[in-house]
Amino acid sequence: MAEHNELGEKGEQLAVDFLIKNEYKILEKNYRYLKAEVDIIAQKKNVLAVVEVKTRSTDYFGDPQAAVKPKKIKLLVSAIDYYVIDKDLEVEVRFDIIAIIYQNNKIKIEHLKDAFLHF
Repeated sequence: MAEHNELGEKGEQLAVDFLIKNEYKILEKNYRYLKAEVDIIAQKKNVLAVVEVKTRSTDYFGDPQAAVKPKKIKLLVSAIDYYVIDKDLEVEVRFDIIAIIYQNNKIKIEHLKDAFLHF
């Protein structure tokens, strides 16, 4: 497996652990709908958190969250629209980014809630 794939998988597991520690229930991991893949769908009380995980080994090229582009946002929104209707959920939907920098065995995790409001 390519090194960047291993880093991505490690980042997603770190994000899951972080969310569980912060009292989120993990509903789905790597949920797919058409061309979209949602890294994590989690719930805390009446909030459905749609989480895009971005993991980098350095911040040399900028913050990990900067890698989430409008096309990805559009795909995530359509996938979650389908998910909420398909599961007949009555929840508030929030789009988050968990940005992780994993460098020299040190981990920095930043949870950006309502991250797409800033695009």
